[in-house]
Amino acid sequence: MPNHKIAKTISCVRDFQNQNPGKSIGFVPTMGYLHEGHLSLVKRAVKENDLVIVSIFVNPKQFNQGNDFINYPRSVKTDLELLSQYPIDLVFMPENNEIYPTDFSSKVKVDKITDYLEGHFRPGHFEGVTTVLAKLFNIARPHRAYFGQKDAQQLIVIKKMVADLNFDIEIIACPTIREKNGLAMSSRNARLSANERDEAKILFQALMKGKESILKGERNSGKIEALIEKTIQESHSAEIEYVSLNDAVNLAPLTEIQGEILISLAVNFGEVRLIDNILLKT
Repeated sequence: MPNHKIAKTISCVRDFQNQNPGKSIGFVPTMGYLHEGHLSLVKRAVKENDLVIVSIFVNPKQFNQGNDFINYPRSVKTDLELLSQYPIDLVFMPENNEIYPTDFSSKVKVDKITDYLEGHFRPGHFEGVTTVLAKLFNIARPHRAYFGQKDAQQLIVIKKMVADLNFDIEIIACPTIREKNGLAMSSRNARLSANERDEAKILFQALMKGKESILKGERNSGKIEALIEKTIQESHSAEIEYVSLNDAVNLAPLTEIQGEILISLAVNFGEVRLIDNILLKT
């Protein structure tokens, strides 16, 4: 049986907070279909806070393709069973109209750093992310919120929003959790065929080749991107959307490698779009 309370409404979350004054709150926002990557965030939140709130909400506003939202995997029963293994205190599982009532007409937008990478290829995506997180932060009122490095640009965007809007929240970045073959864990992996899942290991291998080239002294970003793309193309199932080397702070595309860089990619395997990245200091 779950050892945590389930809240479906904002008022229930408020009641929980009023019953626990003066305690530190860690918050793990998720869209469900939980895996070890999510659970690593939960473990850290439990370790660092008096109370932990986990949200499960598939946010329609961050999907720029309707089919992607419809096909996003969901498994609430399994999610709750997984969460019951940890001493968390509240699971917030709102319905769509609780977050977005019929008269909802506001949005939060972070400029500039959303012009690149995912922001370029998925118009409106980050507006959906920052809008829902602004709401969730105001609802959960956490002291710390936990996010995975796998969504590197999202992490940078959230930190910028929190700083710009003076949210009194510490954003904690947690390492990407990978499967044994190197594939970054993602809820979307469940939609891969067995063959696609095996071939998708090429993504991390390609990133590692790019890293190795930089460590050996290559500084031309075009050559490194070409090397990564050539490696990915060894997989017959892979269709590259982008491979990019960017400044790890402002996300500006790099011509010459210097400082801290983000190497990132987005690749389609059939109907499943996967992203991955690594950070590297030169």
